[in-house]
Amino acid sequence: MLEAETTTLHQYLHKFFGFDTFKGEQEAIITSLLEKKDTFVIMPTGGGKSLCYQLPALVSEGTAIIISPLIALMKNQVDALRNFGNEDGIAHFLNSSLTKPEIARVKQDIKDGKTKLLYVAPESLTKQENVVFFNEIKISFFAIDEAHCISEWGHDFRPEYRRIRTIIEEIGTVPIIALTATATPKVQQDIQKNLGMTDANVYKSSFNRGNLYYEVRPKQNVIKEIIKYVKTQHGKSGIIYCLSRKKVEELAETLRVNGVKAQAYHAGLEAKERASTQDAFLMEDIDVIVATIAFGMGIDKPDVRFVIHHDIPKSLEGYYQETGRGGRDGGEGNCVTFYSHDDIVKLEKFMKGKPVAEQEIGKQLLHETVSYAETSSCRRKFLLHYFGEEFDEANCGGMCDNCRNPKQKFEAKDDVELALEAIEDMKEKFKTKDVINVLLGNVTATVKSYKHNDLECFGKGSEDDKNEKYWNAVIRQALVSGLLSKDIENYGLLKITKEGHSFIKKPYSVMVTKDHDYEGTENDDDDASGGGNKGGSGADAILFSALKDLLKQTAHKLKLPPYVIFQEISLEEMAIQYPIKMDELVNITGVGQGKAQKFGKPFLDLIAKYVEENEIERPLDMVVKSIVNKSGLKVYIIQSIDRKLPLEDIASAKGLGLSDLITEIESIVSSGTKVNIAYYINENLDEDKQHEALQYFKESHSDSVEEALKELGEEEYSEDEIRLLRIKFMSEFGN
Repeated sequence: MLEAETTTLHQYLHKFFGFDTFKGEQEAIITSLLEKKDTFVIMPTGGGKSLCYQLPALVSEGTAIIISPLIALMKNQVDALRNFGNEDGIAHFLNSSLTKPEIARVKQDIKDGKTKLLYVAPESLTKQENVVFFNEIKISFFAIDEAHCISEWGHDFRPEYRRIRTIIEEIGTVPIIALTATATPKVQQDIQKNLGMTDANVYKSSFNRGNLYYEVRPKQNVIKEIIKYVKTQHGKSGIIYCLSRKKVEELAETLRVNGVKAQAYHAGLEAKERASTQDAFLMEDIDVIVATIAFGMGIDKPDVRFVIHHDIPKSLEGYYQETGRGGRDGGEGNCVTFYSHDDIVKLEKFMKGKPVAEQEIGKQLLHETVSYAETSSCRRKFLLHYFGEEFDEANCGGMCDNCRNPKQKFEAKDDVELALEAIEDMKEKFKTKDVINVLLGNVTATVKSYKHNDLECFGKGSEDDKNEKYWNAVIRQALVSGLLSKDIENYGLLKITKEGHSFIKKPYSVMVTKDHDYEGTENDDDDASGGGNKGGSGADAILFSALKDLLKQTAHKLKLPPYVIFQEISLEEMAIQYPIKMDELVNITGVGQGKAQKFGKPFLDLIAKYVEENEIERPLDMVVKSIVNKSGLKVYIIQSIDRKLPLEDIASAKGLGLSDLITEIESIVSSGTKVNIAYYINENLDEDKQHEALQYFKESHSDSVEEALKELGEEEYSEDEIRLLRIKFMSEFGN
């Protein structure tokens, strides 16, 4: 290219975008396209992909057709392009959201030569009327954004993308530029083959985003942990990804209740609502978007400071692209993922019913995600290796949790050698799981049918504390070290590389860390009640003792058993959370609005004085307000009792036994809600029995049903009767 032309490109860059220099390989990519060559671009999110087709479109004759999968992405980019010039017609989109008059205006602007970029959805591209129209206009080139959608091995496969090449051929021969932010070597090959671009100029930027910090946490008290985290990021923009729409809406509402400016975003919402939420996020009227993966593709917000995954994504490509929306300006970008093996089991269940080949691909992609979550080696190195890039973990600089808090490494030279020999003996035709079964001596159906139990290596790796998790870590290290490769096209079969064969001949030191163990993590999403450590450990012992004394005094003064006022579990939590305001006390387990108003003030005064005297820094961010309990069953029970329906009828309507219904009512009452079941008790128990039992509960220091039955006589009362009378007593005196 001539110097004058290069200068012109720089002038256009400054004129349209206000930049003085190109980023990375942008200039080479643009030059390739302007020279009418097919061009394939693999560039991470935030690398400046859009400019690679926007600038050539602005300086070329005719209209560039940009094929893009998301309406939100189109609107965002068209708005941005219109800001570069005075002419709105410079960029348009053509999709299902437009009316007929709007479509007519778009087509007229193109015919008049005003429009330099036209964004279309693949579905719009394939409509016959549009194909006819495109044949009538001058097209400068086709740009296929989010090109990974072409590949079944990509994280967002869309069958309609497979038809793009045939449509382009119908329209005429013009250059193609395909762009993606995530492509493993397998996906790259798939894209080029499908688009007929095997001779394209390929530009692959480094996938390393040095400013992003990667962290995986066990999925325990996840809602509470997310709210605690978001509270530490006050005023910063963030995205939280959930797999289900229901969870998106619940979490967004819980965040709002806790004073965070948050909105939900998913494909089930009206288009207008999605657009207004996106605009509010871009304009910083809201700080946090809680979304399914429908949000974020191509959204040009440079200062997203945190990306949280409430659920582990289905693939590492998806994870990389979603985390890549953080810190696009090169500033802070924290990526926190919550992981539980339960989520993997759920995702595998979702695959059932799909074609077998699709299930196999899905399982392979999911296995890579599990490996990433459970590895205790450098996460950045693992990610980059997945995308076919070498990286020295010494350069991570503590920008992942594993490098920041390294686990102790152990020498695994002999075990790596044993694993490689087993793979060799198995003719390099099996997956990690099968190799591990042979090493551990597990006689599975596969082992039996291939007679692997006759191999010399069978069971050789089962001594000491070596288990499946241990061997997973060893094989993973061999993969990352380049001794093994994974033939992903053949469902993850392990192959020994040239370097691996050299290692077998002359082994050398290989250091390995044991994987993280998330087996014990519980997926307790539904507990957003603000409860702390329920077992007493972690509670402030001095404060807890003072609260117990106050409880005894209050109980004595009101002539009530202490448990009616507050149960011990509530005092424990107060000694962890240090509530000093009424709205904080309401969120303590077993308190609720009624009890807080009735008994709370002296307890709050005691805690406030204690906090001040001991200069305690309160964990305010741990006091998480829950959204109103929307359990249909509980609401139905309360409403039915208000209508004085017989308890048997209420139980029958919901398919419950009477005892199960009583358990539900006990739960309602223990949270501080008053229910009046006197109408039912009066019909079924005489006054003397009622008086005797209520007097017992008033004088007893225990709410145990067993003790009450023993004291009052099992021949006189049934267990259900005692439980109902206890509910009446708790409701009348405690709530």
